[in-house]
Amino acid sequence: MLGVFAEFERAILQERIHAGIARARKNGTKSGKPIGRARVSSKVENAIRAALAAGKGIHKTARECGVGTGTVQRIKSERIA
Repeated sequence: MLGVFAEFERAILQERIHAGIARARKNGTKSGKPIGRARVSSKVENAIRAALAAGKGIHKTARECGVGTGTVQRIKSERIA
């Protein structure tokens, strides 16, 4: 009798997993989480550009603007290109 309940519980669990995966695929992801990360606001980007133009370094600019160094590097490389 316990085996029957275990099989039933496993079947329900599998249905939930498959339904979740199908929902994630419908939304365009594999895991259900959004792809990528939200970009910083244009106000922050302008502040980063101004700090870089003033000759400040990447680390100091990132610390002052409250963003990561990768964000500052991306904006710096966009400015050059």
